[in-house]
Amino acid sequence: MFLAIFLLLIGIAILIGGAEALVRGSASMARKLGVSTIVIGLTIVAFGTSAPELVVNLFSAVKGTTDLAIANVIGSNLANILLILGVGATITTLQVKKGTTYKEVPFAFLAIILVGIMGNDTIFDGNGFNVLGRIDGIVFLAFFGIFIYYTYGISKVSGEQDRVEIMPWKISILLFFMGITGLVLGGQLIVSNAIKLATIAGLSEALIGLTIVAVGTSLPELATTIVAIRKNHTDLAIGNAIGSNIFNVFWILGITATIKPLPFDTHANMDVIFTTLATFLLFMFIFVGKRHRLSRKHGIAFLILYFSYIAFAIIR
Repeated sequence: MFLAIFLLLIGIAILIGGAEALVRGSASMARKLGVSTIVIGLTIVAFGTSAPELVVNLFSAVKGTTDLAIANVIGSNLANILLILGVGATITTLQVKKGTTYKEVPFAFLAIILVGIMGNDTIFDGNGFNVLGRIDGIVFLAFFGIFIYYTYGISKVSGEQDRVEIMPWKISILLFFMGITGLVLGGQLIVSNAIKLATIAGLSEALIGLTIVAVGTSLPELATTIVAIRKNHTDLAIGNAIGSNIFNVFWILGITATIKPLPFDTHANMDVIFTTLATFLLFMFIFVGKRHRLSRKHGIAFLILYFSYIAFAIIR
């Protein structure tokens, strides 16, 4: 038990260091390439911080623990909105500087809706069982391709320039890959040892997958968001959270379902609905009232909703 706690703390330290390196390296590369920070956050950083979810899901597909794969993605998406952006907005007002985010939030909204539609075959197709099959996985990957093409298009859109430390290419690339490596290793240490501690405490596997594993694999997003906010890269923080949600469904679930069909438990519908509502709430907060910003009151509301969800998951 004490070894698990020690390794958990080591994982957190590696995670924080990885987030620092990833933000510095990616922000420097963005400026050298003339690409806006929101695009870097939506793609490169989102891909790097989604690596723990990909690792967990690939292992889940190989080992046949498909419930963990779906619960991990849904739980991580919920954590990215309510926990990560909640913490970020509580620290400081998150100003959405570019005019593109209103397109990415609905894209993330579409992603979680498609999970609910494609997973409920008995309702929409009249089949005798619910499954995210290989065709569903290929459709997810096709949407992922559309998203990448779209972000390539907006990469040429100019916007406000943040103050970024511009470093030589070698150092920027080295920091970027060191950051991703740190996030993956730190995330793995945190998740594996958190599961050990939860098992010792007698928690069920379903609850572990939906909460502890989901939060654990979302820690890179949290660490990256906090570091990005500290360096005043709020576009990177918001783009990272939204981009990670899009990656989680279209890329990670797409690959996982293509490798091995994922049976869809109807109990997950409640989690899909809750995540859909959270995504819609994010859209409303950004574009109603003082537009293009998430304030401290929004952050507090997100955190209250998230911990209420955790309590609901435990009771359920």
